[in-house]
Amino acid sequence: MATKWPTLQPPVPREMLPRHIAVIMDGNGRWAKGKGFVRVRGHEAGVEAVRDSVRYCGQIHVRALTLYAFSTENWKRPRREVEYLMRMLKKYLIEELEELHLNGVRLTSIGSTHELPADVRAELCKAQDHTARNTGLNLCLALNYGAQDELAGAARKVAAQVAAGELSANSINADAVTAALHTAGMPELDLLIRTAGERRLSNFLLWQASGAEFHVEDACWPDFRRAHLKRAIEAFAERRLAEA
Repeated sequence: MATKWPTLQPPVPREMLPRHIAVIMDGNGRWAKGKGFVRVRGHEAGVEAVRDSVRYCGQIHVRALTLYAFSTENWKRPRREVEYLMRMLKKYLIEELEELHLNGVRLTSIGSTHELPADVRAELCKAQDHTARNTGLNLCLALNYGAQDELAGAARKVAAQVAAGELSANSINADAVTAALHTAGMPELDLLIRTAGERRLSNFLLWQASGAEFHVEDACWPDFRRAHLKRAIEAFAERRLAEA
């Protein structure tokens, strides 16, 4: 049954709240191995971390949350694991849709989603269409996403604009590239979080992260909860205040 989320006071003054948070959800496999479980149990446990993070961002009125759900490199994982991840994604989209919609969340996606399985694409399109007019949190799922592919696609798009006479070569600037990215129209990325103690960008939002704060959280993704997210937001605000 869908639940209406109560509004919460953000942990920092609203003007210091990051507009757009992105998360590299790392450590599912290590979490499972550490507990003696098969790897997919880590992915299962990670769903609750997604649910809690989405709810908290919605409750404190973060404008956008982008989750690195499936990278272009993830296709190299064992076939059964990839199939399981696709089933989990489809299940999430079906089971969470009404609650997301009830709470004004707009679901979007970035990446080459046309390469996902047909049944997953159908549920993704349904969820995006159903929530398209919502004006609350923009929950963006990065699916079959790779930043280098995104940048190459943006270069092709800009080149096509030049060839069509819509843009001159001399007028190509950062704004022109930004407008050609998958994230065009989204708020500027302010805070990038990676779990499980890793300090790599892993081909995620390379252009968008150029001015973002990078926060590393030691907890593996299945253990990540709003308390960790709150700490990351507070650290972001402290750094921005120190720079002011």
